[in-house]
Amino acid sequence: MTNEIQNPNDKKYDLEERTAKFGEDVIEFVKKLQKNVVNNLLIGQVVRSATSIGANYMEADGAVTKKDFLYKIGLCRKEAKETKHWLRMVAKAEPKYKEACRKLWQETQELTLIFSSIALTSRRRS
Repeated sequence: MTNEIQNPNDKKYDLEERTAKFGEDVIEFVKKLQKNVVNNLLIGQVVRSATSIGANYMEADGAVTKKDFLYKIGLCRKEAKETKHWLRMVAKAEPKYKEACRKLWQETQELTLIFSSIALTSRRRS
């Protein structure tokens, strides 16, 4: 399988790098949050789901069967959707970081759409 897709402008986007960068951005973001009972739980959840996107993408990229590839891409999509939920909860718990959460949420939404498209395209080729 491949970790590069092309857009109509002929630019290559490396999903391995993009998902890793997203995980790193989330880690840097949560370091700014106040530590308390609620935030500590939310931080753990958002970091787990956000970094899992890239880990599952790495596994999908190394898949040896189409079935395994589709399963891992499905996990990427699932984790991205979960991350959107946790970012919404963080924004509620820390209203002053609502805009930062919105930016991260937008990247997660784009990743969700990318993984949905990959899964749909891959299934059609079957």
